[in-house]
Amino acid sequence: MGEGVDIFILNTCTVTHTADAKARQALRAASRRNPNALIVATGCLAERDPEGLRSLPGVSLVLGNAAKGTLASRVLAMVGGDDPPSCPPGGVLSPPLLGRTRAFLKIQEGCNQVCAFCIVPKVRGRERSVPLQEVVRQAQMREAEGYQEVVLTGTQLGGYGYEWGGEGLAALLRALLAQTRLPRIRVSSLQPQEITPALLDLWQDPRLCPHFHIPLQSGSDAVLRRMRRRYTRRQYEEAVERIRRSLPWAAITADVIVGFPGETEADFQETVEVCRQVGFARVHLFPYSPRPGTSAFHFPDQVPPQVKRQRLAFLGQVVEEQARAFREASRGAIRPVLWEEGRPFLGQTLWSGLTDTYLRVCTLSPRNLANTITPARLMAVQGEVVWARVEGDISPEASPGRTPGPDGGGPPGDRRPGGHIQSGVDHR
Repeated sequence: MGEGVDIFILNTCTVTHTADAKARQALRAASRRNPNALIVATGCLAERDPEGLRSLPGVSLVLGNAAKGTLASRVLAMVGGDDPPSCPPGGVLSPPLLGRTRAFLKIQEGCNQVCAFCIVPKVRGRERSVPLQEVVRQAQMREAEGYQEVVLTGTQLGGYGYEWGGEGLAALLRALLAQTRLPRIRVSSLQPQEITPALLDLWQDPRLCPHFHIPLQSGSDAVLRRMRRRYTRRQYEEAVERIRRSLPWAAITADVIVGFPGETEADFQETVEVCRQVGFARVHLFPYSPRPGTSAFHFPDQVPPQVKRQRLAFLGQVVEEQARAFREASRGAIRPVLWEEGRPFLGQTLWSGLTDTYLRVCTLSPRNLANTITPARLMAVQGEVVWARVEGDISPEASPGRTPGPDGGGPPGDRRPGGHIQSGVDHR
């Protein structure tokens, strides 16, 4: 966290109690380090508990999600300055970020599903979509600014366009493919029941990244019913099978909640079975976090913390083995890599980038690869990084044993060993 800033704005999360604690900690730290700064809190925790954030020392302004559109004008009014540019219809405003290669476009907000564990519907409201042509216009702007990849984000992407009926997300993807020349379009998250053969047919266009994030949450039908999820274990497995038949090389990632109220050992073992069966490329694991304002907060049979920890540790080992197996299986393949950043090393440049399947890749190359997509042969695996050789380069591929990372130890991007147990935002 930088020091000596004039304005500090924190976009908060409230999906878990840990996210709440991290937000409060960040605001207190910002106030200590920048006692004269304007400290602003916005986002989901600001929507759920504005008075609690206003009580923190140094916090000058708290704006919930509903008031985010006024944030710039409110801040400028407090510090003095010109009016900001108005937000376009649909609330999408994504200014270019210097040096970035991937742009995030929010196409949908809110959620109608009201899962038992989730506070998101209360803090983000009901589902609403950005008009199709507005999304296309924003994507065209990102293309003109030089971005190589656009990531479509939202709370329930599969519900995109429900307000006006029709084909929704499929229609949007077709419009983006037809009306832009963006090299890559990535869909951030889909529910298993939304992955239909008709939707998957669109992925025959290689510009759509073969990476599917499909929240699992639990492999037990009994737990899924208590969670009020809208699919069964079998429906989840069928969605995975559908993807594997259509795109055998695709990466499938997921979220899993461990220790939901009433989760028995048998329920947990069903989750373990699904994870082993699917072979996820990555899983974000979360211990169940009671959220005031959700129905699960009042459920009986809360799982003891020590049991949650034991299950989380065990499943963490399982999903790490699966993720490592996915990386190892990629060796020898040639995948397109979007190169993001480089730094000098041994007279060349050590580059870090992402494959279309969301693998972190590094290479040594004498060329300037910044913000380019090149085919690269995946050569070796070190931790969460796959080392590659750019096709056409005559220089030797990077050697994991002698290539330092940002701190002189590991490769760039290999900054979270294990990398699968998290306590922040997940995809509902």
